[in-house]
Amino acid sequence: MALTLPDLPRPTAGEDTPYCVIAKHRATPGQGSALVARMLKDLQATRSEASCLQFHIHRDRTDPDLIVIYEVWRSIDALKSHFGKAYVQSFVVDAGELEPGDMETQWLEMLSPYASGRDPG
Repeated sequence: MALTLPDLPRPTAGEDTPYCVIAKHRATPGQGSALVARMLKDLQATRSEASCLQFHIHRDRTDPDLIVIYEVWRSIDALKSHFGKAYVQSFVVDAGELEPGDMETQWLEMLSPYASGRDPG
């Protein structure tokens, strides 16, 4: 199974902030931990991409089968490039065993000036 590139909304004219997305993944009941483990396998590769500014995996505190990813990319083209990586294609195949439906996405326009993450320390 190959990743079908979603129809990414184009940035608005004059938009100069990073391209952001929230992706909600619904695991098969009881498979949330397995889906998280599979996502964490690619975390470092994703964060190592030069155009990945932030990539965070979250689990809903009351629904362990709902996994939410918050991503910030330098540009829409950077995100498209990410989708084409072999390890992302492999994730799509593997996740198909743990996630019966399509992920839900929200394409966000960053309205505040971009500030890099802070150490939560």
